[in-house]
Amino acid sequence: MIYLVGGRGRVGQAITASRPASEVTLLERDRYQDWWRPGSAKDVAQFFKGAPAGSVVVVAAGLLDPALPHQLLRRVNVDLPLQVLEGATDAGLRVITLGTVMEQLTSHPNVYVASKSELGLQVARRAGAGDPVLHLQIHTLYGGGPPAPFMFLGQMCHAIHRGIPFEMSPGRQLREYHHVDDDVSALHALIAAGVVGIAPVSHGEPSTLADLASAVFKAVGRMDLLRIGARPEPPDDNYATVLARPAVLAGISFRPAQAGVAEYVKSQLSRSERLPK
Repeated sequence: MIYLVGGRGRVGQAITASRPASEVTLLERDRYQDWWRPGSAKDVAQFFKGAPAGSVVVVAAGLLDPALPHQLLRRVNVDLPLQVLEGATDAGLRVITLGTVMEQLTSHPNVYVASKSELGLQVARRAGAGDPVLHLQIHTLYGGGPPAPFMFLGQMCHAIHRGIPFEMSPGRQLREYHHVDDDVSALHALIAAGVVGIAPVSHGEPSTLADLASAVFKAVGRMDLLRIGARPEPPDDNYATVLARPAVLAGISFRPAQAGVAEYVKSQLSRSERLPK
């Protein structure tokens, strides 16, 4: 059984769709919304007492926007998963938390990345002590619903939909874009292999943001809106590091990023055109 804490988001919905209903249990928010509080691990352990042997808890709840209040980010991204981790492992279950590859790719993290880094360090410590816990460091996801407005894909979709210029940096930053269903396949492979500790979910074929944006704007026939180099280049970003694909993910078929993202953006634009004005 896979138990989902925070299963309404992009990853949670993809996990639910990837398995028969009899193999996935989605916890209602009312059940876990206070599990971030100190001492909640005992309530978590009580809830999972009697769960089927070999069950896994995936903490998919998380906030991505670094503009959100620091206290809120910490509650959802650090305190909640750590209380779940403690209680669920006490009940004999494996626990998987979600982080970001930017934990290892930036020396000056924003508050979102910093929260995930703190979580990852704690999971690694527990894994080192013998607990069956795993922290996935994932790349940028697409698919499974509209993009977040504050992220690169969301900003591109907004510009194209409104027919306004899209201004960006020179775009030398390296990024891996993964369809959420591909990462869920990777998640199942990591579960089956019994991996613990820290695991980057990488395919090893990044694209520059400039190349990605060019592919998207070309695909929708609006290259006239793209303004590469109109904004300054971020000083602290990933311009050279390529993360290798872990051997355990050798059998996972990741979609080519530029073509996949372009098709995704086109589908989102088509959907927005059908919405009532």
